[in-house]
Amino acid sequence: MVCIPCIVIPVLLWVYKRFLEPILYPIVSPFINKFWTKKAVQETGASGQVESNGEITANGPPQNSASKKID
Repeated sequence: MVCIPCIVIPVLLWVYKRFLEPILYPIVSPFINKFWTKKAVQETGASGQVESNGEITANGPPQNSASKKID
């Protein structure tokens, strides 16, 4: 048997996405855009640097795995 929340929650989400969101989104979106700026998305790109071999370094140069000793 499936529990009641496992049936009710997906149905409510479907009803919201299908019927309520198209009505509410145009009303709410101007207010969300005023408070939710895109600064956080723009700042995250500067945290790491991409090297020529595709490695991302955040705290120093990439370590060469070929120079490590394997016993």
